Amino acid sequence: MKFEKIGFIGCGKMAGAIIKGIIKSGFISSDNVLASKSNPDNLKETSKQLGVKITLDNKEVAEFGDIIFIGVKPNQVKTVLEEIKGTVTQYKLIVSMAAGVNISQIESFLTKAKVFRIMPNTPILVNEGMTGVCVGSLPDGNDLEQILSIFNSIGKAIVVDENQMDIVTAISGSGPAFFYKVMNDIARAGEKLGMDYEKALMLSIQTALGSAKMALNRQISMEELISNVATKGGCTFEGIQKMSDSERFFFEVIKTTAEKARKLG
Repeated sequence: MKFEKIGFIGCGKMAGAIIKGIIKSGFISSDNVLASKSNPDNLKETSKQLGVKITLDNKEVAEFGDIIFIGVKPNQVKTVLEEIKGTVTQYKLIVSMAAGVNISQIESFLTKAKVFRIMPNTPILVNEGMTGVCVGSLPDGNDLEQILSIFNSIGKAIVVDENQMDIVTAISGSGPAFFYKVMNDIARAGEKLGMDYEKALMLSIQTALGSAKMALNRQISMEELISNVATKGGCTFEGIQKMSDSERFFFEVIKTTAEKARKLG
């Protein structure tokens, strides 16, 4: 079956990023996307911002979409599922991005639906997103291919077991904020040492971008990439020694974030 229309129940920051990303990438036309929001305020403004029609009726979205994204807060998922369960058939794909809400919980409401759970991130807006996908009990290979094609059009996607989804949330879902903070902290350090902040920030951002591309295309281990820059006795090696406890620090960051994601469900 070919899936041609996509509906979004909820059009907050993440859903909005996906909508903008898939339209910008040319994956789908704006006419084939419908989104809903619960608050009637700024309806026209939201529609203009996202470039798609916005409705207040979740059932309308469920009827419209071949693929239906659930983009509401975790504590609102149950209410939404109760609302649309009479509309969802076995021919529709349900894609939940609610942190901490298990596929089994969704399948208990939508017994016929083919359910996926995803964790995307905001770099989708610049076609560099990273999305973790886990698969429910009913989707087949073609269904999975359809979902992966959406996210590969706006970045990269990997399939993971659901018991790893909270880790995905912590690493890539929350990860952009962690990397922004690291880039900003490095720039602020340069500023404190006497450099103009904007120049230091450009140095930090471009270095992060170039390093990420080298890491992505690496043919050697990450440890070798590090040692190739941080030769013993050099200035980089001295800096690396100051980061000797960073692995434990980031373990605690990811662990704390993953635990919070689990509790949200």
